[in-house]
Amino acid sequence: MSEMAAVLGVLFAAVFTNNILLTNYLGMCSFLGASREVKTSLGLGAAVVFVLTCTSVLNWLCYRYILAPLDLTYLRFIVFIVVIAAFVQVVEMIIERISERLYAALGIFLPLITVNCAILGVSLFMVIREYTLAEAFGYGLGSGIGWMLAILAMAGIREKMVRAKVPVGLEGAGITLIIAGIMALAFMGFNGMVTLN
Repeated sequence: MSEMAAVLGVLFAAVFTNNILLTNYLGMCSFLGASREVKTSLGLGAAVVFVLTCTSVLNWLCYRYILAPLDLTYLRFIVFIVVIAAFVQVVEMIIERISERLYAALGIFLPLITVNCAILGVSLFMVIREYTLAEAFGYGLGSGIGWMLAILAMAGIREKMVRAKVPVGLEGAGITLIIAGIMALAFMGFNGMVTLN
């Protein structure tokens, strides 16, 4: 299989068949908390795509060219978190300069990208699966796109649910978790189409 086909396979699998959010359940806290409006979800989703793509490449480079050659692989958690935190700070400053309204709408969820377990999970999965740099890029991009699709779908559903009659016992978090479970079942329907190594 050519390198391009492998990268596209990893990207497609990360978006659909192995969605970081709906099949691995990583990144659920910001997914549930920031998915009330489509506009806010789009902004957060775009930030997550950008951070996931860039940090997966940066962490791959750190792991392959610094940690592995120096036999410091046991430090990967700390190094990955430092790279992610530094990168998120840069993204936060850029969003604040470009769109103060989006920055205010995202609120606490923007700095929480740093501790979003999906971001760290992607970096750890790409090391465990021994991806090449191109595959790590595809996996980071695909995971970010998959996370963004999931949060946009949830935000669209939640905006429509405002006008729906939801039983009193299911209002709020209850119905949101049920919707997330149904979405996870829908994404599991893609299983077997493309798998990650």
